[in-house]
Amino acid sequence: MTTDILGQGFAFPLRVDARGRIALSAGSQKVREAILTLIGTQHGERLMRPDYGANLRSLVFAPNSPASADLARFLVEDALARFEPRVAVETVDVEVDNDRGRLLIRLGYRIVATQQPDTVVIPLPLTQE
Repeated sequence: MTTDILGQGFAFPLRVDARGRIALSAGSQKVREAILTLIGTQHGERLMRPDYGANLRSLVFAPNSPASADLARFLVEDALARFEPRVAVETVDVEVDNDRGRLLIRLGYRIVATQQPDTVVIPLPLTQE
């Protein structure tokens, strides 16, 4: 039932399962993978959808500051509101991690169809390594 509502398809990242076939995902796992894809996509990467994505890599050389954290929070919230109607965002907390030169994004969301809560943590490096 939930696969009918939430979708199913190739797993992300694309990989081969134990039987040598392309791995699949469905339900809440598919939603989680769609969120990670959306947040990791830059504007202009998708053909015919130039505004798709959160555009977070535009912050790669930004100062590791509260202002950059606020901008990252806005970019994530905006992308999810525009492109992922299957979830209701509950929290987006962005922590400045000066020791590792990154922002740590914690996204709390609820799947609308099932009311299932979940959390995703995304590290965003602010330096080229």
